[in-house]
Amino acid sequence: MARTPLSHSNIVNSGEHHLELRRAVGQLVGKYGRKYFQDKVRTGGKVDELWGELGEAGFLGVHISEKWGGGGGGISDYNVVVEETSAQGCPLFSMVLQSICSPILEAYGTEELQQRWCPGLANGTKRMSFAITEPDAGTNTHRISTTATPDGDGGWTLSGQKYWTSAPDEADALLVVARGPEASPNGRHPLSLFIIEPDAPGITMHPIESVVMSPDKQFTMFFDNVKLGPDALVGVEGNGLKQVFVGLNTERVAVAAVNNGISCYAIDRASEYASDRQVWSKVIGAHQGVAHPLAEATIKVQQARLMTEKAAQLCDAGLTVEAGEAANMAKFAAADSSLEALDQAIQIHGGNGFAIEYGLADLWFIARVHKSAPVSREMVLNHVAQHTLGLPKSY
Repeated sequence: MARTPLSHSNIVNSGEHHLELRRAVGQLVGKYGRKYFQDKVRTGGKVDELWGELGEAGFLGVHISEKWGGGGGGISDYNVVVEETSAQGCPLFSMVLQSICSPILEAYGTEELQQRWCPGLANGTKRMSFAITEPDAGTNTHRISTTATPDGDGGWTLSGQKYWTSAPDEADALLVVARGPEASPNGRHPLSLFIIEPDAPGITMHPIESVVMSPDKQFTMFFDNVKLGPDALVGVEGNGLKQVFVGLNTERVAVAAVNNGISCYAIDRASEYASDRQVWSKVIGAHQGVAHPLAEATIKVQQARLMTEKAAQLCDAGLTVEAGEAANMAKFAAADSSLEALDQAIQIHGGNGFAIEYGLADLWFIARVHKSAPVSREMVLNHVAQHTLGLPKSY
């Protein structure tokens, strides 16, 4: 009996538009597949060919307005694109960056900034990285120390450090979160967003060695008196925290989509292997000791996918508070369920589960990253406890 890929199941994204979008993305990315991704990791290469085709086909810009050459859809469409790309064995952190930067630019950028960047983001010819995390701030964005000081001529001088910045070496621009030099009455420094070209004088970047097997590398960024003109500012100076949240909800949806796609990939590989691998008189999938754990993992994955789709719909409806709640839950559920799905898939493969050629074990840390980032599971639980349950703030 032919198996339908889990990502194509009609529990999630059952509308005809999403089904057709998923088939098209799967067909394109499937030409590349898991081995292509693994080869790029092994050789230190980049997925430029895949990225270029995704952009040319319009998939990278499904959530960007038609005015700028995008598909005019929403994050629900982009959720499908990101998940199906991962389900084909190519989970890309750079796709998450697209979910942050584009919505922020469309919501707060000037016409000139949008015209400069949005068409290229939509068709894949321009890429943008997002720099917010710092070594001494972590989840507490109010504690960031990277500072943009007015220079008296309408511009700013930027100094500071960012950490775990994804793919700045591939970016045409950085979207940087910085604080002002003067604190407000509550003791917090107002935040602002700036677009900076990564080769601007005063910027240096150092790669972070990690166990994450991805062609998208992570970097520590140093900003040493970087000169910014008036046109570098996104939106209103000092209003950056509000602006950032437009991108953080969609980021959590995209992160969940990456992990949900990994889950679908892992369960599909495990199902195929369990249906073919015969020990003694039966294929191993006929044994409940193999079938039941995989079935339970599948249920949890489908629950995570449903929550992710709900979060995407709330983002598209402009319900920021409700979207924040659902997006955090989706990220939490997708991280946990992807690790369980991978673990079961590796176990079903036995020793083969640890062989690179089977494409499972080297996905582990990509999935595991999202249990800690972009917001830790502990902070998600804090959010749910406070905002959903109405319990006192614990931090």
